[in-house]
Amino acid sequence: MPKLKILMIALATMGYAAAAHADGTTGAACAAKLSADGKAIYTATMAAKPTMETARTTLEKEARGLAMSDKIGRGSARENATEAGECVKATLQ
Repeated sequence: MPKLKILMIALATMGYAAAAHADGTTGAACAAKLSADGKAIYTATMAAKPTMETARTTLEKEARGLAMSDKIGRGSARENATEAGECVKATLQ
């Protein structure tokens, strides 16, 4: 359970880094480089149709759900969510 707390704290405080003028193509290219768990988080987040304003909340919800249901590794969930978050932001810009 402490790992999930760490994940939530990290996601709440992290800043998304993305290249300027990113678009859906850039986001898809970014997502293609993710690990399997990162891709699962990215796919679940994008399926929820987030906006720039709801991206972080949606990402947190989806990552937590995947980790709690053991669909992704809990030990690397934070790192994968951070990387997937960068791709989500790139897709939405």
